[in-house]
Amino acid sequence: MLIFFGILIVIACILLGFFVLVQNPKGGGLAGNLGGFGNQVMGVRQTTDVLEKGTWVLAAVIAVLCLTSTMFIGSAGSGSGSNMPQSASERAHSAAPATNATPLPGAQQQAAPPVQPANDSAKH
Repeated sequence: MLIFFGILIVIACILLGFFVLVQNPKGGGLAGNLGGFGNQVMGVRQTTDVLEKGTWVLAAVIAVLCLTSTMFIGSAGSGSGSNMPQSASERAHSAAPATNATPLPGAQQQAAPPVQPANDSAKH
């Protein structure tokens, strides 16, 4: 499923790049040079509106596809066991138990009992 989403995202990115490159920031661009057909049927202003709306729609489609594809990341390797090797941080996390070497702020520490000097009378 991730491959399907990846292909859709790549296609949408290529189309978005085409839509952006066709537009001219001043309103002319290649939209007015498409064989004159756009000028006769829709007019230049309509063509630029369509390209602008297409840009926003494709950007939204890419965002939705990216967010939706994350739901399938966990289930991609869980079918028959994952063949992906563990990263170093995953190995370290699973191998060593969590120890808290430094006390938390605000945690009370127990003081060691005071050491009393040895009696000299016991030595004699």
